[in-house]
Amino acid sequence: MNRRTFLGLLGATSVVAATGQAAHAAGNHHFEGHPGAKGVLFDATLCIGCRKCEEACNVVNELPRPEKPFDDLTVLEAKRRTTEKDYTVVNQYQTSRPGVAFRKQQCNHCQEPACASACFVKAFIKTPEGAVVYDPTLCVGCRYCMIACAWSVPAYEYDEALSPRVMKCTMCHPRILEGKLPGCVEICPKGALTFGTRKELLDVARQRIRNFPDRYVDHIYGEREMGGTNWLYISGVPFTELGLPGDLGTTSAPELTSGALAAVPVVTGLWPILLTGVYAISKKREKQEKQEKEAAVAAALKKAAEQAEAKLAAELEKAEVANRRRIEVEVKNAVEQAMQAKGTDSEEEAQS
Repeated sequence: MNRRTFLGLLGATSVVAATGQAAHAAGNHHFEGHPGAKGVLFDATLCIGCRKCEEACNVVNELPRPEKPFDDLTVLEAKRRTTEKDYTVVNQYQTSRPGVAFRKQQCNHCQEPACASACFVKAFIKTPEGAVVYDPTLCVGCRYCMIACAWSVPAYEYDEALSPRVMKCTMCHPRILEGKLPGCVEICPKGALTFGTRKELLDVARQRIRNFPDRYVDHIYGEREMGGTNWLYISGVPFTELGLPGDLGTTSAPELTSGALAAVPVVTGLWPILLTGVYAISKKREKQEKQEKEAAVAAALKKAAEQAEAKLAAELEKAEVANRRRIEVEVKNAVEQAMQAKGTDSEEEAQS
């Protein structure tokens, strides 16, 4: 069962339970977004993969410094996802066009967030400014938001034993309230990130596509996907080549679950059954992540063992060469000493 199927079943089940009517009657709502809500336009044709946005995000959000410095661009070659310590990552992709392309990943700040739709304690809210923000004081740690997200963005602080939180990009909401740009937008040296109202960004994107039809595909990712997002993308190649799912459809998560959300007070007794299903999905995902980690550890240990064995063999070979050399020297010295001794004996015999 995938996220979309689950959300659909969630809506259908709740409506039937609450009203006894067919589920499709509840799926007729669509939110057009808060007027003047802000967003960011990412232009993949301008991104050079410098990772400056990652560094700015790290500083602004006071996150732990990564193991590898931000000027180490070799990390772009690995497929990375957002984590509890990395709210944004840039990945490199081989595309149908010559060279490589880059894509910045972070929360897309859906107009109708699936995470908020799945959160029954309302720990996630969509702000009028466009950002989707999270209140850890309300969170119960169920992690249904992680399952619901179509882009697998929210991450959980598994290492925090006492008060783990769900972590993700906030679009620098506190900075927006202060009239500042999001950290990543402010630092981008190539103008690959543009901040503005969602309407302005759509106009900018359409203008670029019209002006440069050979440079861009005629598609603004996020304009319609999952009901629309406040983080938008334009690109020179199909978005699936940049790792973005192309089969999400245009129906928002709340439309899929509107019956469930509206009927929550009525079907409270049904939630344990529904959440059990979500829990099963979550456990399956945890099991998969555990298996991947174990495989990665085993591979690392195997590689380390092979390297240690190779190093030991090299050292043994060096030691053997040194030992042979030492023996040769000792033999040579012994021969020379024997020759000297023989010469001395000969002289003494001659004198006698």
